[in-house]
Amino acid sequence: MGMLATATLFFLLCLTAQFPRDAAITAGTPDGMQKWGYITIRPKAHMFWLLYKSPQRVSSPAKPWPTIMWLAGGPGVSGVGSSNFEEIGPLDVNLKPRNTTWLQKADLLFVDAPVGVGFSYVDDPSALAKTDLQVAMDVTELIKALVNELPTLQSSPLHLVGESYGGKFAAMIGVNIARSIRAGSLNLTLGGVVLGGSWISPEDFALAAPLFLHSMSRMDDNAVGTAITMGITVKQQVAAQQFLAAYDTYSNLTHLIYKKSGHVNINNIMAAINTPGPENLTDVINSVIKEEFGIIPMNLTWQEVSLNVFDALTSNFMRPAINEARKKTQLNWIYLIVAEFMVLINSTFLQVDELLMYDVSVTVYNGQLDVICPTIGAESWLKKLKWDGLHQFLSLPRDPWQHCTPNVLTQGFVRSYKNLHFYWVIGAGHMVPMDQPCIAVHMIGNIVKSPVEVV
Repeated sequence: MGMLATATLFFLLCLTAQFPRDAAITAGTPDGMQKWGYITIRPKAHMFWLLYKSPQRVSSPAKPWPTIMWLAGGPGVSGVGSSNFEEIGPLDVNLKPRNTTWLQKADLLFVDAPVGVGFSYVDDPSALAKTDLQVAMDVTELIKALVNELPTLQSSPLHLVGESYGGKFAAMIGVNIARSIRAGSLNLTLGGVVLGGSWISPEDFALAAPLFLHSMSRMDDNAVGTAITMGITVKQQVAAQQFLAAYDTYSNLTHLIYKKSGHVNINNIMAAINTPGPENLTDVINSVIKEEFGIIPMNLTWQEVSLNVFDALTSNFMRPAINEARKKTQLNWIYLIVAEFMVLINSTFLQVDELLMYDVSVTVYNGQLDVICPTIGAESWLKKLKWDGLHQFLSLPRDPWQHCTPNVLTQGFVRSYKNLHFYWVIGAGHMVPMDQPCIAVHMIGNIVKSPVEVV
């Protein structure tokens, strides 16, 4: 990262001692290529954001330069820290340039969400979000504030990209943004919502994981039978809206999988073990990066994962982001008007279907080797959508694609119909950009319609 001017750094460090709770704080590099700041999105809740402007930035009326907002999983993982330096940002964990950064294709906006994650914080634990709906409302407030802080957002299509649990947030935030745009209260173009290995339908993943592991010879016939029975129990508990009970059952299922599969790496079935993040990342962020930002409260220590945030959202963990109980009828605009009011009652109401009906581009991508959100589970929840184009989508053949080894190996498949797209990524696990970085950067360029090609 570029170094802050001495005078600016001194000024911002002085601000840190008495953080103004009722105002936004914005800082950045002298060349304007990086900006970051805090937005107080509600009383006692302060959300941190970080924007990188791409050095490849070009734009035209026909193909405007896109902005990607990255939403990390967990819930509780820091997007500003972990996702940025481990997956898609311009620098890796050793602060060396990354050849496959997504900054080649778009501006990157990282958010530490929910509040309490990474550099975001609350003045009191009672201000932690207790529901997915609250998180979605918080990030929506952040976006509305950033449209004023960052004028480029008014002309740059915003693509919400969520990984794992972040995909669940992305779907909900996308609905909020689409409604605000339609109501005329937000001057923004929503380029699309991208769901990467996303925790959209927990029951489908609970049922899919044992079948996937069995097909890969990581569970035997006896173990898979027990695991499937537990997955069925999860499905029943979710249907009865017994989400805490479903969480307990799912936790027992993951313990069984770990024991009976020979300690499989649930992020990537082909990796040897579950490995923690780089040991030096926490130290680097709490020293070099924190000092450069200059506006982080002195008593705040960055952590890769916030368990307090995860615990606060436990009751929502098993809630799906699709409405599976409703009869399969064609959506219509009258129904969506009713949905505007129902969302306050049911935080999982319609989400993905509503995005599709609003003609928002929805892209799903999944790694072939993902155990947490197996591809067969993603295919399963997608088939439950009520969108009127689903039959045509499912009837189309998949197109193979090669980018990083042309004419040698098929690296994935894609299927598209109207505004729904699905990418199957070969050789990747739960975190596609980490496992297949070259493929991922080409894929995201296609998704966000970037004006430039990756060299």
